[in-house]
Amino acid sequence: MTERQSEVSETARLARQAVQLGKDDALVLSMAGHALAYVVHDFNAGLLFIDHALALNPNLARAWGASGWLRVWMGDPDTAIRHFAQFKRLSPLDITMPRNVSGSAFAHFLAGRYDEACSLAEQALQVSPNLHPALRVAAAANARTGRIERARDVMSRLRHIDPGSM
Repeated sequence: MTERQSEVSETARLARQAVQLGKDDALVLSMAGHALAYVVHDFNAGLLFIDHALALNPNLARAWGASGWLRVWMGDPDTAIRHFAQFKRLSPLDITMPRNVSGSAFAHFLAGRYDEACSLAEQALQVSPNLHPALRVAAAANARTGRIERARDVMSRLRHIDPGSM
């Protein structure tokens, strides 16, 4: 078993254990669901736990953010955009706002709304200039809108801050 496979297996084990111990805790369910989706790529389990978290506590901003990202990964950009908007309404000053704005940018990118994706990515980069998801979607969206020089600048920044990410 490779180190990566071992990490994925351990993440799955710990996330499922968290769900068992915190089956009525919306925060636990949403974070476990996020881990299962992001690390393990078990989107169905992630969706089940995050949706249950939202049913338990529809005012939990972090669960809306996790749900937004999961919907991006599952190719459902319109639902993702709504869920990121709900996150923003519930917690407008949240420390994770730039990451979730990046998620909304990705959702707009997937929906073919490249100008909106550029705008949102730039908003996230104003607050967090080295945020990888924002840099990635900014590069892709700028390239799609023909802003090739801006796309190159963003890629250059990404390569500079994390040469191994390419």
